[in-house]
Amino acid sequence: MKKIIIFLLLLIIGFCAYYFTKTDSSILPITANYICNEGKTIEVAFYNGEPKVGEPGEPPIPTGKVEIVLSDGRNFSLPQTISASGVRYANQDESFVFWSKGNGALVLENNIEKSHIGCVVLSQDSGGLPNVYHDGTVGFSVRYPDGYSIDDSYQYQAMGPGEEISGVKFTVPQSFTEGTNLSSFDTGVSIEIIPMVQDCSASLFISRELEAESVFDRGEEYSFVSSVEGAVGNRYEEYVWAIPYTNPCIAVRYFIHYGVIENYPEGMVVEFDRDALINQFDRIRQSLMTI
Repeated sequence: MKKIIIFLLLLIIGFCAYYFTKTDSSILPITANYICNEGKTIEVAFYNGEPKVGEPGEPPIPTGKVEIVLSDGRNFSLPQTISASGVRYANQDESFVFWSKGNGALVLENNIEKSHIGCVVLSQDSGGLPNVYHDGTVGFSVRYPDGYSIDDSYQYQAMGPGEEISGVKFTVPQSFTEGTNLSSFDTGVSIEIIPMVQDCSASLFISRELEAESVFDRGEEYSFVSSVEGAVGNRYEEYVWAIPYTNPCIAVRYFIHYGVIENYPEGMVVEFDRDALINQFDRIRQSLMTI
């Protein structure tokens, strides 16, 4: 009798484990947040469903749904519809459509974009990156730490006259460099854009002809190149991470400017913490989301 009871308990535990595992995979949503023009946001929960077999010659019928909350207070629960690209959701009369395409989202009301425009998915804060910058025209969002100054009319000019590269730059705060040989004037991270490029390579963003290499970081592929130059007791390090296959071509540049520590009077400054600086720059880059 004791063996039978143990067997039944094991059977029940096994059934419950199977049931809840199967239920979780089909019921638990995939959540995401989008940031749009004018600081508007969308909170999204995607629910997947097994497609139903359609009529002969017809595509399968999707059964997923999405629940969204708009920053203007409206919320919708929309069934998934058939789509040639991306994942499309719409209400019954199709007066409201939410269309997810890669890292971007399209919101249509009566076939018009009028409330939430230029929407890009927002990465989660990996710690210490509470602020968000969004460009709905180029199509990217990025996080950055407190204290950084923003120059959204920034141009990289080292390529020479007529070869300036536009973008946005996040410069480190003076508090980060105080008492060290690191410059707070131009040390920072920039996101730069070159339009109309067939092959997006990091070598397009550097003033010297250096061959870019393909590198992977956290599963993401980059075209990467680095450079170190010196002048009058100063050092300038550049690390360029371009995102292949983007058009316009998008790249992240680390620019690190510091004085040669041996040139300072003894005890005047300490050498800056390179590992801490690179780690912070890496987290900014890793938060970048592009359409």
